[in-house]
Amino acid sequence: MVLALALLMLAAACSSTRHVPRGQLMLDNVRIHVDDKHAGISTAELANYLRQVENHKVLGGLKLQLALYNLSGHDSTRWFNRWIQRVGTPPVIYDSALTQASTRQLHMALYNKGYFNNQVNYRVRTDSARRKARVDYDITLGEPYRIRNISYNIDNDTLRRLILADTLQAPVHSGSLLDYNQLDAWRQSITEMLRNNGYYAFNKEYISFTADTAALSHDVDITLNTMLPYRSDRMPYYTSHRPFYVRNVTYVTNYDPVAMHDAYSGRDTIYYKDLTIFFDPDDKYLRSRVLDECNYITPGEKYNASDINRTYRSLSRLGILKFINIDIRPVGEVDGKVWLDAYVLLQRDRTQAVSVSLEGTNSEGDLGFGVGLDYQHRNIFKGAEQLNAKLRMNYESLSGDVSGLINNNYSEYAAEVGVTFPKFKFPFLSSEFKKSIQASTELSTSFDYQERPEYTRIISGAAWRYIWSERDNTMRHTFNLLDVNFVSLPKSRTNFLDSIANPLLRYSYEDHFIMRMGYSFYRTNRKQGSLLENRFQRNVYTWRAAAETAGNLLYGFSHAIGQRHEEDDSYKVFGIRYAQYVKMEGDYALTHYFDTRTSLAVHAAVGVAVPYGNSTVLPFEKRFYAGGANGVRGWGVRTLGPGKMNAERAQNRFIYQCGDIQFNASVEYRAKLFWIIELGAFIDAGNIWTIRDYEDQPGGVFKFDSFLDQIAVAYGVGLRFDFTYFLLRFDMGMKARNPAEGQERWPLTHPHFKRDSEFHFSVGYPF
Repeated sequence: MVLALALLMLAAACSSTRHVPRGQLMLDNVRIHVDDKHAGISTAELANYLRQVENHKVLGGLKLQLALYNLSGHDSTRWFNRWIQRVGTPPVIYDSALTQASTRQLHMALYNKGYFNNQVNYRVRTDSARRKARVDYDITLGEPYRIRNISYNIDNDTLRRLILADTLQAPVHSGSLLDYNQLDAWRQSITEMLRNNGYYAFNKEYISFTADTAALSHDVDITLNTMLPYRSDRMPYYTSHRPFYVRNVTYVTNYDPVAMHDAYSGRDTIYYKDLTIFFDPDDKYLRSRVLDECNYITPGEKYNASDINRTYRSLSRLGILKFINIDIRPVGEVDGKVWLDAYVLLQRDRTQAVSVSLEGTNSEGDLGFGVGLDYQHRNIFKGAEQLNAKLRMNYESLSGDVSGLINNNYSEYAAEVGVTFPKFKFPFLSSEFKKSIQASTELSTSFDYQERPEYTRIISGAAWRYIWSERDNTMRHTFNLLDVNFVSLPKSRTNFLDSIANPLLRYSYEDHFIMRMGYSFYRTNRKQGSLLENRFQRNVYTWRAAAETAGNLLYGFSHAIGQRHEEDDSYKVFGIRYAQYVKMEGDYALTHYFDTRTSLAVHAAVGVAVPYGNSTVLPFEKRFYAGGANGVRGWGVRTLGPGKMNAERAQNRFIYQCGDIQFNASVEYRAKLFWIIELGAFIDAGNIWTIRDYEDQPGGVFKFDSFLDQIAVAYGVGLRFDFTYFLLRFDMGMKARNPAEGQERWPLTHPHFKRDSEFHFSVGYPF
């Protein structure tokens, strides 16, 4: 692969105009220059208005996609030439007409931002010998126009009161630039506010602005105007802006668009007065109470667009439905009010589904395969409850050691059965409160049998949790009301437990009982369709936070009944010691897109877990670890830390390389090279530590005066293959700074490839 990239770089340097027709020029470079650097005008944003730009560049100016295209010959009958041209990008041929169009687009974009007197000029420099052209756009902004005063011309007193009450939310104010885009955003926000207050027929076209400029001044007085409704044959009674009221809400559970089209073919308008032919009262696949709980449209009340959206969202949680549409129909004026009917059109999906999956697995570099059988019933109790049953069998070769497929392996057999209720279920709460939450309730039980060379582990559990989302799924919450796990480790043939001398660490691997409660939160600003109209979201962030606690209820109950301590000064339930701890963790990732093909991603994660009360050490599965494909990539999974501990010579080293505190930070540059191939270059830093000073983890305890000196640092590069629906990632990490005692402190200055490198294969980005 390195050789292929080198060849592409050579091709980019030597034959970039190979496919440029005679008499034409390749557009080699485009630049935008703005005279006022402090005006806050982004040249990257202005580049979106250019009608023609040069071929995409990566790695400081290499046009690898063009270079790939230039590897092809001119004979289009050869399959290799056709394929290489399809995955590459042809040279951009300079077009003077597009340059002039770009000039006009830039001028209008700046005009709309309030720079009415801007000037955009362009310079074209050609190199006939090299058959290349360069275009420079020189922009003189001029003094912008700013809003001085805002007044309102609204004849309707009710509209005036509503609009003036919402002015604090306006995106423009006195002193703002006269930005047409912001004025349009203000129109849109006013329209949304009015539609949430009954004004169904109101749209932003009924709002206009009048600008008054004084001579020799760049101050502008604007007036917001509202206009009377347009005359409409559909609503001849609607001659002034008035709120609409909901008359009826009708649910059509067996809506068939084909049958409706056939029934009403030839009509100009579809009327729903005889819609009962599409409504079967005997179709009982959904109970009426379920529909009532999903409905937020109230007959007799004012129309509210947000109630329509809430009803959409609530119905979309019903897995039995595959089609949902809410059709609003004005019906006329009665008793001085205008009314409308709401028709909720639903179409059911298949009730049951069975699927079989065969997949390759990769768990932090451990390669393997898995076989799964899934069964789903989307309406088990006729309330859109989903029954999910899963069977899984996984096999992995630990640490990617393919030579150890017989002995060095990990096998897992798992089963899970769960029911998801599309509503908040809890006793003694009012239906109004449950309806306001819009949460799904999950009840599940699971069994997991794991076999490693060191031990056999059985995990059985049950959970009761709530899941809900908001703001177009950009915010998600999960609340585990009760999550119970019983972890059993039958005695293994390798006497694994006997190899752990420290009784505290040994407890992590003994039978234990966990009854926990937890909450997790996820938020992102990622928007769907952000590449629309050649625009993209420049900064995308994700934020995750989670907290859980275990054993407190059991500990309080043990105290309340006066339960006796065991010999190890602990309480037990069913003869098994239960865990008691609190754990908190969070991570933040931000991706800055320089353009649609290059980005810089940063990530930071912290976590801390504290055992107390009935526990002196965390259960193994609750402890943190470092290294691996999603951690500090100069180390393999579970081979870093804790602190400055050197575990190279320890037997079963993964036992000791875990901790109670974690910190990870990464910076990664990502660039799409060509076809499906992406490049990644990264720097990682982090480590783990223990809360207490454990005998078998020397140097692992966290101390404020020394933890910075124990941060491990790695660097590396990787290739990624983006297949749209999934991404394969190959990363090569190198140690730069190693905190382990007795090892090379600065491998960055004394690199040794075999000692300091680590190869990772994984699916998806690390963050």
